[in-house]
Amino acid sequence: MSSAPMMLMHSKGRTEPRRRTKHPDTKVALLMLAPAMILLSIFVLWPLVYAWIVSFYTWSFYEESAFVGLGNFRMVLKDPVFWASLRRGLTFSVVVVPSILVLAFLFANLVKTMGTRMATVLKAAIYIPTVISGVIASIVFVLIYEYRQGVLNWVLSLVGVADTAWLGSAQTALYALTLPAVWLGLGLASLIMLAGLLDIPESYYEAAELEGAGWWQRTIHITLPLMKNILLYLLVTGFVGAIQQYELPLVMTAGGPTQSTLLPNLLIFQHFNNDLYVGYSIAAALLLFLVLGGLSAVIFRLINSEKAVDG
Repeated sequence: MSSAPMMLMHSKGRTEPRRRTKHPDTKVALLMLAPAMILLSIFVLWPLVYAWIVSFYTWSFYEESAFVGLGNFRMVLKDPVFWASLRRGLTFSVVVVPSILVLAFLFANLVKTMGTRMATVLKAAIYIPTVISGVIASIVFVLIYEYRQGVLNWVLSLVGVADTAWLGSAQTALYALTLPAVWLGLGLASLIMLAGLLDIPESYYEAAELEGAGWWQRTIHITLPLMKNILLYLLVTGFVGAIQQYELPLVMTAGGPTQSTLLPNLLIFQHFNNDLYVGYSIAAALLLFLVLGGLSAVIFRLINSEKAVDG
């Protein structure tokens, strides 16, 4: 048998590789995605990569940088002030985020039961703190907490409570910062909660009421499961935002007294502002980035988010 027929037989016996079908709209989709990808690369990916590169150097505005490997990270990891600021940030978040979620949920349920006009007034009122500057809010709450002439001590004195230096005591200063943080974050969370509540079909509640379910049973078995993804979003963004809170401790206490309100971002800012070399600041910021990423992953894992069906 000649070689030509043999080659023909072998070629017929081989499995033809699967050819990928080119979608006609692929080029158009890539073209439309290109601006977003370019902006993402310029403003997110490249700064992140550059920050990792700089973190391995003794970078300074005034001297030639020198390679130190993991020296900056070792310096941060051995610093007890950094770990204390992280613990403080977690404590601050544990107080602020659940408070916002509970209050926003109750407020959204209240607005849902109101008439259109009253609901509009309440929504506008709850959203006002969101558009107020954090600096302005900090100044307002400093006046409220003022030891001699503050509104809080005056109100408490009516029931016989002695004046307290809310921002001057290491035992109360951090918790005093949680109140303006909740006030600032409550508006947006409430409106997102309300949107989620209004998206749940009323027929679910009507069927549950026919079965004799009360408000608590309807909340546990209908409302919360169908708002799972909204709660997850508010939980993750709330924790990330609370740990990174910066304006309130800067304006109200400057991190004091005795570093009791020194949250991670304020610590990083102080090092960046005062140190000759910025290696510590960049390494601390990257470690904080890893902590926040890990915390978000844990929350996603614990809640096990999934798309609500018919929600």
